[in-house]
Amino acid sequence: MPARGYSIWASELSPFSLKARAMCVYAGVPHRWIPADGGVRENLRAFRRIRGVKSGKHPLDYPPVDELDEFPLVPFLLGDDGTNVYDSSAMAAWLDSRHLTADRELLPSEPRLRVATRLIDEYFDEFGLYMAHHNRWVVSAADNDAGDRVAREFVPPVLAPLRPVFAARFSARQVRRLPYLFSVAPAEGVFEGISPSRRPPARDSFPPTHELLDRAFLRMLERMELVLSDQHFLLGDRFTLADASAYGQLAMNLQDPSARELIELRAPLTHAWLQSIQKGNHAKAGATGLDLSRRLGYLLDEIGATFVPLMQQNEAAYERLRAQGAQRFNEAAFHRGEALYEGELCSYPFRSVAKTFQVKVWRRIKREWSGLDKTDKAKLGGILP
Repeated sequence: MPARGYSIWASELSPFSLKARAMCVYAGVPHRWIPADGGVRENLRAFRRIRGVKSGKHPLDYPPVDELDEFPLVPFLLGDDGTNVYDSSAMAAWLDSRHLTADRELLPSEPRLRVATRLIDEYFDEFGLYMAHHNRWVVSAADNDAGDRVAREFVPPVLAPLRPVFAARFSARQVRRLPYLFSVAPAEGVFEGISPSRRPPARDSFPPTHELLDRAFLRMLERMELVLSDQHFLLGDRFTLADASAYGQLAMNLQDPSARELIELRAPLTHAWLQSIQKGNHAKAGATGLDLSRRLGYLLDEIGATFVPLMQQNEAAYERLRAQGAQRFNEAAFHRGEALYEGELCSYPFRSVAKTFQVKVWRRIKREWSGLDKTDKAKLGGILP
């Protein structure tokens, strides 16, 4: 067991938790994985501490928050010295400033590489999450055991008889959330052998998006294969935040049988790469130079076709709705039928809710993009205006 320098409040089911853990392993930060590895008292203390951070009772060391933020369920990085950090992408900058040297940064300081890393990171965090959640609860609808696994993590042994109830409720909740996370079944969709509580839902007045997500996922795998056929990691021969984010979203599905088989069949190099990071081999990479390879351009093209227009449409909707007096956004608004907007992605219509945290993500990327010169923008494919 590692020295108890930090605890990661996390779940193996969360892509952001997997991302955070991979970064901590790379940075050589001693940590525990709770609640799975913690005792009842330790877990209760951590839960209360996180609740205190969310309420403002306890300090949040990083990152600073504003009205666009939304606290996640996981992950949180909790230091034995009282340090509290949330948001998996922000953890990269925090780890860079405290645990990594300049030649091993997770978030490169060179502007062109930094923007490329941001684009890849946020593409996987925002649009990649939709594909990962879709793969778990649609592609692997009949064979994933996510509910059982999360029950083992969060329900202590003394309450083990309650785990099946917890597992069933968790699974049903995640299936209900599919439309919020961009996965809307066709109205005539038939999922044979799937219980009603696990059947991917359609939603009135919402266009179906399963085909959009399925095709985008295969294009992403194809481009990952191209990049990894030439180099060890996305930006060269060492691990960065870009790799951590890609790993988190894709490794989430390694425990979902049908989705895992799809990844292994269509992208064997990527599948092997995920397994290598899962084993911690990425931490052995030396301090080497980074660059934007020609083949990385294909992945950036996909980001320009999906993530960029989605963020543009979300920000425009948010600004329009705010001007009209809307006060509620994100999942709370979605379930009330509020703050909804119509959009189009890759020639597919969609309907979604305006998400404030995506506005914050997009505005930061635009600020960093505006600081690049014309040459660097061209090298990144000019995917932003």
